[in-house]
Amino acid sequence: MPDAEKSTTPYLVLARKYRPQDFSALIGQNAMVQTLTNAFKSDRIHHAYILTGVRGVGKTTTARILARAFNYADKDGPRPTLDLDMQGQHCQAIIEGRHVDVMEMDAASNTGIDDIREIIDSVRYGPVSAPYKVYIIDEVHMLSRQAFNGLLKTLEEPPPYVKFIFATTEIRKVPVTILSRCQRFDLRRVTPEIMTAHLEGLLTKEKIKFDAEALAMIVRAGEGSVRDCLSLTDQAIAFGDGKITADGVRDMLGLADRGQTIDLFEVLMGGKIADALGLVRKLYDGGADPQTILTDLADFTHLVTRMKVVGDTAKDPVITPDERTRGAALAASLGMRHLTRTWQILQGGAAEVSRAGNAIQTAEMVLIRLGYAADLPTPDEIIQKLAKLPHVPEGGNHTGPQTSGPAGSGGSAGSGSAQPRTIGQGGGFVGSPSPLSAPHPDPAAHADPGAEALASPQNFAQLVALAAEKRDLLLKHALETDIRPLSFEAGRMEIALTENADHSIVATLGARLKLWTGRTWMVSISSEQKSAPTIRETQEAAKQKAFDEAHAVPLVRAVLETFPGAELVDVRELKTLQNNSDLTD
Repeated sequence: MPDAEKSTTPYLVLARKYRPQDFSALIGQNAMVQTLTNAFKSDRIHHAYILTGVRGVGKTTTARILARAFNYADKDGPRPTLDLDMQGQHCQAIIEGRHVDVMEMDAASNTGIDDIREIIDSVRYGPVSAPYKVYIIDEVHMLSRQAFNGLLKTLEEPPPYVKFIFATTEIRKVPVTILSRCQRFDLRRVTPEIMTAHLEGLLTKEKIKFDAEALAMIVRAGEGSVRDCLSLTDQAIAFGDGKITADGVRDMLGLADRGQTIDLFEVLMGGKIADALGLVRKLYDGGADPQTILTDLADFTHLVTRMKVVGDTAKDPVITPDERTRGAALAASLGMRHLTRTWQILQGGAAEVSRAGNAIQTAEMVLIRLGYAADLPTPDEIIQKLAKLPHVPEGGNHTGPQTSGPAGSGGSAGSGSAQPRTIGQGGGFVGSPSPLSAPHPDPAAHADPGAEALASPQNFAQLVALAAEKRDLLLKHALETDIRPLSFEAGRMEIALTENADHSIVATLGARLKLWTGRTWMVSISSEQKSAPTIRETQEAAKQKAFDEAHAVPLVRAVLETFPGAELVDVRELKTLQNNSDLTD
C-alpha cells in the first residue's frame, strides 16, 4: 500500500479489527457454542436469548453472530445455520450494524417504557428483507420496571419472525419474569492459556515483536476480558513504538517490578524490617503507589499459598519465571499459618492505606507489623521449642507442687499420672512436660443431679442446683456466697452465715424448700462462721490452686519468660488427652 494511501486510511483498533464474525473465531466459550450448534442442527432454536458475563468477553459479538446465523441466506435460499464460513446475502450488513431488520438498542440510554413501546409496535410488522427481525438490547438490566413489564407479553408470545437477544453484565438485576422467558448463556472469563495464545497469534499476524513476560502482564491485567487485553495490547504497541517489552508494559501499567515485590516479600518473611522499609521507599520513589505495593504483596502471598496447596499452579502461563522458581521455594519453606496470617494483615493494611491521610507512612507501619508477625513462631512451634528445654531435676530448686503415687503404693514424687491442662486463653498452649496435679474442689460443688434428685435434694450442691432449676437466682446467689454448709440430710440442715449475710435468708430458704419438696425442713444456724467455706470460696480456692500449680510447671514458666508481659489467664483440665506425647504432636 502506498504511503499516501496509508496516511489517509484510519487506524482500526485491534479489538475491532479482530472482532469474531463467526463462532469459529470466538475464543473461550466452547460450552455455549456447542449448545447453539446442537440447537441449530436439531432446529430447536429459541426465540429469546440472554447473554451474561463480565465486560469484553463477547456478549455483543455473540449477539451479532446469532443475528447473522438466524438470517443466513445464500443462493439456495434462507436457512438458519452456524456454518458461516461463506458470507450470506445479509451477513456484511449485519456485521457492520446497518441491516434494517437487525435493530440494536443500548438500554443504558433508552431505559423507559416509551423506548420499549417502539419495539412492541414494530414487532407487528414483518421483516423487510431478511427471514427474521432481530432485536439486540445491550445492558438490558438498565431498563426500568415499567419497560420490563411492557416487554413481558411480547417476549412470551412473539410473532414467528421475531428473535430477541439480550446482553447484560448484571444478570441479578434482570427480573425473573424476563429470565424465565429466555434461554440463558453465561459467557466465561477467557483463561490465561487461551488468551495468551490468542494474543501471540494476533501479534504474529501484525508482525509485532513481543516479550512473553510482557504478554503475561497484559493477560493478568485484562482479567479474562478479551477486549481489555486487546486494548492494553494496542496501548503497549504504541508505548513501545511498535514492539512490546516487559519494561514498557510495566511502566505503562504503573506496576512495581515483580522481582522487587518478591524481594520485599522475602525480607518481610525473614523479619528484616529495615531492609523491607528500604525497598518500600525505593519503590515509592520510583512512582509505585503504596496501596499497589500492598496489593502486589497480597497477590504474591496468594500465589505462594496456591503453590503450596495446588502443585500445578506453577504451570500457569501468566506466572513469570521468577515467580515460578522463587515462589515454589517460598511455598516449600513457609507454613500455612505464616501465609494465612500474612494475607490477613495485607488485606487489612490495604484498607487502612486507602483511608489514610499519609499513605506511605501507613503502608510502612503495616509492613512493620507484618515483619514482626511473620517472625513470630506459631503456637505449636513454641511448644516444640520450649518442650526441648532442660527440665528442673527432682530435688532441685523447684518449689511447685509434686504428684505422689496412689496411697500405699510407695511411689515417689512425680510418679503419679496427673491430668494435663490447657494453659492460656482459648487453648493457646497445652500440656506440660512434667506432671500437673489437678485441683480438688468439693465434689459436691460439681454434682450433676437428675430430675428426681432436684425434687428432693440429698446434699447442699443439689440444693443449689434446685434453686437454679427453679430460676430463683437471688436464693442461688445467697446459697453460694452467704451460707457455709455444715451438715445436710433429708429434711434437716445446719448452716453458718457469713458476716454480710442477710438473716432473712433462713426464712426464705425454709419457705422455698417446703414449696419445692412438699415437706417442712429444719434449718439450724451455727455461730461458728469459720467452720466451713462457702461454695464460692471453695471454687476460688480451687482456681487459685490450679493457677499456682500451673505457674510451677517449667514449660509455663518458660513461656512467660519468653514473652515478657504475658499473663496466665485461664487453666482448664483436658480429659481427652491420653498421654503427654499428644501435647506436642
